[in-house]
Amino acid sequence: MSESKFQRQVIKEYEAKGYYVIKLVRTNKNGIMDLLALKPKEEPIFIEVKGEKTVQTPLQKYRESELKKFGFSRVLLLRES
Repeated sequence: MSESKFQRQVIKEYEAKGYYVIKLVRTNKNGIMDLLALKPKEEPIFIEVKGEKTVQTPLQKYRESELKKFGFSRVLLLRES
């Protein structure tokens, strides 16, 4: 399965759980996670989606640690298996 197809699957799964999912395409932060899942009264979830053969870049790892420093504990790396 392609990474984009897997990403669409992840979006559908989170929306089925009641989340409002935003795909972060162009932001002022290169390397930011792919998706932002929001649900009332819950902490936001930042999600990086990877295909089975792709890996996080150093910049993506830095952004992940940066988000955690800002107190966002729900930062996920979902890999197609």
